Amino acid sequence: MAKFSWEGKNRTGQVQKGEMEAPNEAAVNAQLRRNGIMPTKVKERGKGLDVELKIPGFAPKITTKDLVVFTRQFATMIDAGLPLVQCLDILGRQQDNKTFKGILVNVKEAVESGSTFADALKKHPKAFDDLYVNLVAAGEVGGILDTILNRLAAYIEKALKLKKQVKSAMTYPTTIIGIAVLVIAVILVFVIPAFEKMFADFGGSLPMPTQIVINISNFIQKYILVIIAGIFLTIWGVKRIYRTKAGRAAIDKWALSVPVFGILIRKVAVAKFTRTLGTMISSGVPILDGLDIVAKTAGNKTVETAIYKVRQSISEGKTIAEPLEESGVFPPMVCQMIAVGEQSGAIDTMLNKIADFYDDEVDDAVSNLTAMMEPLLMLFLGTTVGGLVIAMYLPIFKLAGTVGG
Repeated sequence: MAKFSWEGKNRTGQVQKGEMEAPNEAAVNAQLRRNGIMPTKVKERGKGLDVELKIPGFAPKITTKDLVVFTRQFATMIDAGLPLVQCLDILGRQQDNKTFKGILVNVKEAVESGSTFADALKKHPKAFDDLYVNLVAAGEVGGILDTILNRLAAYIEKALKLKKQVKSAMTYPTTIIGIAVLVIAVILVFVIPAFEKMFADFGGSLPMPTQIVINISNFIQKYILVIIAGIFLTIWGVKRIYRTKAGRAAIDKWALSVPVFGILIRKVAVAKFTRTLGTMISSGVPILDGLDIVAKTAGNKTVETAIYKVRQSISEGKTIAEPLEESGVFPPMVCQMIAVGEQSGAIDTMLNKIADFYDDEVDDAVSNLTAMMEPLLMLFLGTTVGGLVIAMYLPIFKLAGTVGG
């Protein structure tokens, strides 16, 4: 018999660890459950290397598209009546992504050994998050795994669309500002010194704008390494601060209050919250478990805190809408619609309607943001580069006027 190391939680929620000899992993899981322990991790001793341990940077990453295609195909095969293990075997063999293929092989082997599908997925958190695992568990218990998988695929697709919208909103201004900084840096470091040498040969005093630009150029050339180091240290410092609890809370709260972008972040948060919670409730996941998962995947500490307050409120027998409204994060319309959904007993339907509405709102906000940023960025680029060019040509105009006079 093989020796297994295990980790699990007892009836009071305390984490326990230990070792056990058993013929296979399924026997360990069964024995632990008989002992009143819910296993969270079971691993055979001596098998520390598996397909997920790859050289960093070389193993292909599992994309959202890989997950959507797998989920859709899996749902279709389950609906057609194919056994679970056979579905995993077929999908694993046809998978092009080697990392994902190895995970599916491990999942199939775990299911063959007696694990539930959800427990097998839970061992691979980089591919299948808590939301995915909990929905699959609900589908297995309710006997509607194919329906749950189709809902999951639709949810992932909409979440991916939302992510792309936000990314496109950030990419355009970032690219333009990056190009502007690069152009200005090239002018100040390489072009201005050539003009300065030429002006020195002419003699005489320079116009104030020209002298200011030359002084800036000299400063950058002298301290360019210090400036670059300062930029990297600032980025590193902000990241370090963001890793702290207080720092993350402060930065995330500030992000929600930033003009224009703060509104977009808030709308994305509302869309994500309502879509995720609506999908979980409609799939049979208990609302307290659903809120816990939604909070962990919120992506913003302020929103996360608000959701945990909602969870606490529900555990005390109160409603969802009241603590949401008190948080100040969610718009009054959203809170009122959720209150109506609670009263009518159709909270999942109402949440999905809100999510659809805010998906469109995010789309409109991204379009408006792009349309507004275009002229502002062009004005910034034209003013900055144009101002530098004019400042450099002022002495030439002055010299031309003197010669002409």
